[in-house]
Amino acid sequence: MSAVHDDHLLAPEALGDERAVEAALRPRSLEEVVGQHRVRDQLGLVLEAARLRERAPDHVLLSGPPGLGKTTLAMIIAHEMGAPLRLTSGPAITHAGDLAAILSGMNEGDVLFIDEIHRMSRPAEEMLYMAMEDFRVDVVIGKGPGATAIPLEIPPFTLVGATTRAGLLPGPLRDRFGFTAQLEFYDASDLDLIVHRSARLLEVSLTPEGAAEIASRSRGTPRIANRLLRRVRDYAQVRADGVVTHEVAERALDLYEVDPLGLDRLDRGVLDALCRRFGGGPVGISTLAVAVGEERETVEEVAEPFLVRLGFLARTPRGRVATPAAWAHLGLSAPEGAPLGSDPGLFDVD
Repeated sequence: MSAVHDDHLLAPEALGDERAVEAALRPRSLEEVVGQHRVRDQLGLVLEAARLRERAPDHVLLSGPPGLGKTTLAMIIAHEMGAPLRLTSGPAITHAGDLAAILSGMNEGDVLFIDEIHRMSRPAEEMLYMAMEDFRVDVVIGKGPGATAIPLEIPPFTLVGATTRAGLLPGPLRDRFGFTAQLEFYDASDLDLIVHRSARLLEVSLTPEGAAEIASRSRGTPRIANRLLRRVRDYAQVRADGVVTHEVAERALDLYEVDPLGLDRLDRGVLDALCRRFGGGPVGISTLAVAVGEERETVEEVAEPFLVRLGFLARTPRGRVATPAAWAHLGLSAPEGAPLGSDPGLFDVD
């Protein structure tokens, strides 16, 4: 389970009561979705074909890092099909009976969204196999030799599963999804459009340069872009004239310790500890977490993925290693004997 705290401005997960704010900014249809062009086109075909056949669409699996719009796409699928959406999550389904209770209340054409589907219990997964394929579940009444399985027919429905770790899904479950979409991080131009759209909805005065500055520091994630926009809006209202310009955005994000590359205090702390205290590594993730005073899960799930994407940190069989780019970003020179490059096979294993 994630140990991300509310004080991490660049955390990809929704923080605190942020979901209520996100709901007002979500696109309502595929036409309103910015970015993810390949997924949007493919999903549009799946839904249009289902409408023409007057049948429920195939089950859909959405995978990718948090904050990229998996829940939004699930809501759009239900909206496009004119069907009710039922929401739950993998951790909430701890027994097969929990899933049976949900499925027994489904109507024909309903869309069932299971977030973090990889965290479902194994008995519930096995029940879901039959429900997805045959639209039927066997409800077991009683225990031991006297137990009786009662078949329960379920109207055709569409399951939308979301996961940040598709590799943890059992093969039989993955194979039952008719369409799988892998969401990618957004580029700066798409994030720029998202910031402009959110600013209109939030009634924030925004210049193109201000939007570009926010987008460039958002780590390729719409959720983070919207969060930064709200913090910059606060700064503009309190310490400026209410207009988010490039200068205002720059000053606000500097105040919140988000640098031009999108690194925050935690990211820089990890790099600083790795380079200054441990000579560039290799060092274990638990040791790094202790060095920066954070939980291991926070460092591993919030800071590390972005540092790896930027090419500042490498995961090796012996631990985490700083790259030349990390040393340069800190304004340091790598010492003689730094681990990177000293062993041609160092990066062969993740």
